[in-house]
Amino acid sequence: MKPVAAQGVLHGVRVVEIAGLGPVSFAGMLLADMGADVVRVRRPGHAERERGATLRGRTQVTLDLREPGQRQDAMALLACADVLLEGFRPGVMERLGLGPEAVLARHPHLVYGRMTGWGQHGPRAASAGHDIDYIAITGALHAVGGDDPVVPLNLVGDYGGGALYLAMGVLAALVHARSSGAGQVVDCAICDGAVSLLSLMHGLRHAGRWVDARQSNTLDGAAPFYRTYRCSDGRHIAVGAIEAPFYRQLLERLGLDDPLFADPSDRSRWAEQAQALQAVFGRQPRAHWDALFSAGDACVAPVNSLAESQRDPHLQSRAAFVEVAGETQPAPAPRFAATPSNARPSRAADARQVLAAWTAGPP
Repeated sequence: MKPVAAQGVLHGVRVVEIAGLGPVSFAGMLLADMGADVVRVRRPGHAERERGATLRGRTQVTLDLREPGQRQDAMALLACADVLLEGFRPGVMERLGLGPEAVLARHPHLVYGRMTGWGQHGPRAASAGHDIDYIAITGALHAVGGDDPVVPLNLVGDYGGGALYLAMGVLAALVHARSSGAGQVVDCAICDGAVSLLSLMHGLRHAGRWVDARQSNTLDGAAPFYRTYRCSDGRHIAVGAIEAPFYRQLLERLGLDDPLFADPSDRSRWAEQAQALQAVFGRQPRAHWDALFSAGDACVAPVNSLAESQRDPHLQSRAAFVEVAGETQPAPAPRFAATPSNARPSRAADARQVLAAWTAGPP
């Protein structure tokens, strides 16, 4: 049996992904899209809570890692792999006999990617948690919203602070392993990544340019030129006219020549300016404003729903969505000129057949 065909910039890279945390699934999707041969190991009876794109591009195998024989099958796969991804609480892989010390002793070339919410150590390391908890302690959740914090989906924690850092970390370690022959552990904690994502805000705060309160800063909805407005049909329009030329064009398109808007840097008038702009945008439906600002540099865009995003003319022109097994899914990103990524369906296989294919030689 041949493994799932590999394409893209990571052609030839072999990854063993132990099914677990959502960020691990997303990182596995990214690597598979870029051409890595990703084998996702599921336990018997494992019920996938995710659907669609985050599970694509894998060869799915079933192994009970508590059984010595099947654990040895997993260890044999790792002998042929370049990367291991796992997302269990600290200590779980060690209790299975597949922790970094045991695995790297036998396979010192391997990049061992670990994904947790709290990290491998610290007062909370052994505790349960979810995306909302990890971004809560970092300040990210505190900064988003109005009177109360608003949950930014699981984009900031699971995917932004977790999966993307995991993918970047294991690829960086893979470059090092291929030049040195030595693998290593990549300890990726969502709370670490979320703190890293807040680097700009910490820098601005240090410089006295960030108020540590919601809706008090340029980028958190306080600025009238960087926020959303409700239109007459209940839909919303997003305004991002930060720079002076864009701000001037915004006012020109809206026909506003009022001294109230003369100085966008005057924070004492932001609330009044926002109230006035809301009155203007509230007079027409979103389609009117979308048409008015569809060209030019006023930095105005419609706030699309997920369904609307699939019909957005710009995203359609960029083929931002693809069909995979009859389902519309987000297309792989980023884009490579010479080695394009490819969104492929997953398929089930027997672990020993995969091992036979991997031991037969390079892909």
